[in-house]
Amino acid sequence: MREYELTVLIHPDLEMNLEPATDKIKALIEANGGKITKEANEGKKKLAYQIKSQDFAVYYYYELELPAAAPAKISSVLNITDEAIRYLLVAKDPRREKMLAKRQERKVQEESKEEE
Repeated sequence: MREYELTVLIHPDLEMNLEPATDKIKALIEANGGKITKEANEGKKKLAYQIKSQDFAVYYYYELELPAAAPAKISSVLNITDEAIRYLLVAKDPRREKMLAKRQERKVQEESKEEE
């Protein structure tokens, strides 16, 4: 299983009741053999340009573990889902994770030196 990041822009009219939309996305992921490792509601934000005649969208972020065939199936369903006005599904880069961990480690070491 490979790690992925999924960001979904949910229609702003659904802001008051996001559960059906997010449940539909979760069910889609799990039906394709995926596992959600992290989930975050980033809130309603103004878009840089209109998407499907909307100026705002609710951003929802997921970290996933998916089998090889699942990203194509998930993408094809999200393309026709009314709740999602736009989405981005990308594979996580393991090199980036290592770089961020090293950066955090250096920061902690610098802070400990400053305290001494």
